[in-house]
Amino acid sequence: MSCCDDPTEIHKVDPRELVREQQHYGNLVRDLFTDDPEKVLLKLLNESNAYLRELAALRAHYPSVRLRAIELLDKKSQAVLEQLIEQEPDSSFGIAAKQRIEQLSNETGLFGKLFKS
Repeated sequence: MSCCDDPTEIHKVDPRELVREQQHYGNLVRDLFTDDPEKVLLKLLNESNAYLRELAALRAHYPSVRLRAIELLDKKSQAVLEQLIEQEPDSSFGIAAKQRIEQLSNETGLFGKLFKS
């Protein structure tokens, strides 16, 4: 047994993990075919990583998805929020980005909330 991962070794996939991903993909495709795609995207947005949320905030087809993505962005995504403000200052997306930046600047974190004087 070695101490480190060997980059030349082929990564072995756990068969259970593969089945789980296949089921997830199948469920996603089924939902896209049978449900409202906008609702499906909103649901996926809540489970997605920061990169996908940023991408949705910038380019999603449905306005509701873009606005929800903007709401979910955190301080690490401030550059994306600023980009939205710069590109679309008078749109609902630019306004939502401004509001989100204001919310993020007012957040104090857990300890700030606990020890607020």
